[in-house]
Amino acid sequence: MHYDIIVIGGSYAGMAATLQLIRARRMVLVIDAGELRNRFASHSHGFLGQDGIDPGEITAHARRQLEAYPTLSWREDRAETISGQADNFTVTTADGKSYQGRRILLAIGVTDQLPPIAGLAERWGKSVFHCPYCHGYELNQGHIGIIATGPMSVHQAELLTDWGSVTLVVNQALTLDLSTRTSLESRGVAIEDTPIDRIENSADVLLADRRLLSFKGLFIASRSTPSSQIAEIAGCALEETPMGIQIRTNAEGQTSVPGIFACGDTAMAPHSVSLAVGNGAMAGAQVHRSLLWPEGTLKL
Repeated sequence: MHYDIIVIGGSYAGMAATLQLIRARRMVLVIDAGELRNRFASHSHGFLGQDGIDPGEITAHARRQLEAYPTLSWREDRAETISGQADNFTVTTADGKSYQGRRILLAIGVTDQLPPIAGLAERWGKSVFHCPYCHGYELNQGHIGIIATGPMSVHQAELLTDWGSVTLVVNQALTLDLSTRTSLESRGVAIEDTPIDRIENSADVLLADRRLLSFKGLFIASRSTPSSQIAEIAGCALEETPMGIQIRTNAEGQTSVPGIFACGDTAMAPHSVSLAVGNGAMAGAQVHRSLLWPEGTLKL
């Protein structure tokens, strides 16, 4: 079968885009590897109508709604290569199958790059977070630790003062000049310069001098990269942002390769489920419009 659109990635943005496309009665194939970015979290917050719900439950319910439409096909597989050109793309998957489509929409999500601190990765999404709007409220205005990763950590520390008392643990990740220190301290942010040895218990930071700082939760301004190299393989341009590397797109979600679009965390910043859904819905509409008016798509 030659599909109108192949959506690579079936998480929030990918499904939001797919909904627009199948409601336009287009033949859509979703290829999904089943790796939600927020799979480590037990509850999703800040998403209207789904606040506090398990991420897996949200996506399972959404998929059931999509599968009620007859023009949807879904393959649980990993897309590995894209070849061809607009109106005649071929996507090859890890199991060796090939699929043809007129348009490609990359909703591949991102992978978080965490600093190599013992005990950190195991607590990611449980007691170590990146988004205060997603997880700050549940800390009940307790003591919050910010583990520095770079300049964005200063902004994160200032922002989180609305959610509790804040300590910025510099951990040799950045240099704070006098002006920055004064500004942070004026907002009530405590600054800890001793390096971290490891994370213990739920969110306790053991320092190199053996002092233990206990926190209700920890935040990190993680850097992210696309969760697959398929965009690079297809020739799509990437760009550097304060939050990491993402696929470069224009206002219509079009990448640098005509006929290939991108949406969600892999193509925008900042990141949240709500923003991914909105961006995906818009991208889906733009992909549909490109099928009707291919000469009207913006070029990068």
